[in-house]
Amino acid sequence: MGEQIMVKNPELVMHGITEKTPKNILLGAGTIFKNLTWDTGKNQFKFDKVLGATSGGSKFSIKNEFKDIEADGAVVKVKGLTLKYGQVAHLETNLLDISVDNLKIAMLGEEKASEMTGYKEIVPRAQLEAGDYIDNLAYVGRKADGSPVIIIMENALCTEGLELEGKNKNNSVLKVKFECYGDITSDLQTLPVKILIPEDEQKEGQ
Repeated sequence: MGEQIMVKNPELVMHGITEKTPKNILLGAGTIFKNLTWDTGKNQFKFDKVLGATSGGSKFSIKNEFKDIEADGAVVKVKGLTLKYGQVAHLETNLLDISVDNLKIAMLGEEKASEMTGYKEIVPRAQLEAGDYIDNLAYVGRKADGSPVIIIMENALCTEGLELEGKNKNNSVLKVKFECYGDITSDLQTLPVKILIPEDEQKEGQ
């Protein structure tokens, strides 16, 4: 713990704004990348593709799952008697690009030959396949000072299916929700999720 701030009258502290506040404000909708990885040889990121243009932004969430141990005589939750037993991570976004690839991702589908000339036919599959898991999905946003925030969620599977809504005088979006899965070769104790921020900001918080 760093040196604490001494104050006689805390009610006189009118706000929490500091010189670091502008560096910590996240702006804009960000971009969703498919398979964003680090090339150690070239010392830069590489990726397969941008998932698509979005409308309505994106939402990332990690939810912790707890188990409260019940002990006779305690009628409140007790510090030290709560166990963390899991986490769930989701990435939701609204895609403007209703492309063949994005439709296949959303409905866990595949292309098949169509008897209707000039059309592609996309149909659901009966079974989940290894290729339905995306190696990673990355949300990349920027703070007010231009520095990046990168959230990488590995083994992402679209779990909400296909949802399209058409409205008069409004564009449609493909609403998709991805969930993060642990790799079967891992210890299966923690989710493969990471948040990257510039190193100088990490040092500031130490």
